Amino acid sequence: MFGVRSRNPMLRSEALERTGAYAGGAVMSIDGFVNKCGILFAVLVFTFSWAWQQSLGQLGGWLWGAVIAGFVLALVTSFAPQYAKITAPLYAAAEGVVLGAISRVYDAQFQGIVFQAVLLTFGVLGVMLFLYRSRIIRPTEKMRMIVTSAVGGIALVYLIQIVMGFFGAGIPLIFGSGPVGIGFSLLVVGIAAFTLILDFEFIENAAGRAPKQLEWYSAFALMVTLIWMYLEILRLLSKLQSRR
Repeated sequence: MFGVRSRNPMLRSEALERTGAYAGGAVMSIDGFVNKCGILFAVLVFTFSWAWQQSLGQLGGWLWGAVIAGFVLALVTSFAPQYAKITAPLYAAAEGVVLGAISRVYDAQFQGIVFQAVLLTFGVLGVMLFLYRSRIIRPTEKMRMIVTSAVGGIALVYLIQIVMGFFGAGIPLIFGSGPVGIGFSLLVVGIAAFTLILDFEFIENAAGRAPKQLEWYSAFALMVTLIWMYLEILRLLSKLQSRR
């Protein structure tokens, strides 16, 4: 209805249609969105810290439960954004456990890599926000199409890798630490960075026009992008350090 568009799979104009009526009532604001982001990241950091202090043996079923819960909650929030006020904090809690466990494993192999990945993730966020706000980069229809296609292609590659993993196989080269693997990781991080531009556009256009409850959904979607970017940066850094 408002012409707000984004090709980020988590931020689509259809979300506006699912959040309820537009006439009357409070509307989404940038301040409200930032506050919701703060709440979600506080929840994520809390559960991340808890998981970081545990061994993988101690986490046990908690880890697998968090993986499944995070996946289910992401789907529910995507298809029913009107419930994001409830599902988004739960998603953040589940992902905090998953990220804490994964980060602990990487840090055991490459000490200090987690801190570097966190700094780079928020560094990229800051740079992309600056480029967007200064109008150096503005989304075009061609850019949206390229980013959308790239995200879909990357998702397909990872799905194939997961399926092949069940048979003890894998896609050669791109998941290794060779030049091809590093190049692939750089490409994925770049696509994730440009996905942030689409997120910013959606949020800016929705502010002052969309229902206030979309603040939770928008914060959730931005968190999904940042979690994806963090994991890809972590993987890229591990590939680089394994070559030393």
